Amino acid sequence: MKAFRLEELEAQRAANDGAYLRFLRERHMSAGLYALDRGEQDPQQPHAQDEVYLVVSGRGSLTVGDETTQVARGSVVYVPAGAPHRFHHISEDLRVMVVFAPPER
Repeated sequence: MKAFRLEELEAQRAANDGAYLRFLRERHMSAGLYALDRGEQDPQQPHAQDEVYLVVSGRGSLTVGDETTQVARGSVVYVPAGAPHRFHHISEDLRVMVVFAPPER
């Protein structure tokens, strides 16, 4: 078993001065914590893997293709591989758990 505490992952991510911390990589999937602060631009490009986002905290919008939804704590969004997507209009610092399948490279 591998178990993680969100506050420890956030501290590790912040200590490494990065917006993204991959904390798990297995044969069929990987997981990470993604952070965007209020007003920040999301520099993401489409990924080769399917993704699931779980918003842990914060508030903003997410556009996938030509669809936009508001996201906040508890929101879960699936993003298919290759789909253009980005968070925007971030009104509260976002912390998002990301699961990739297959694992990101």
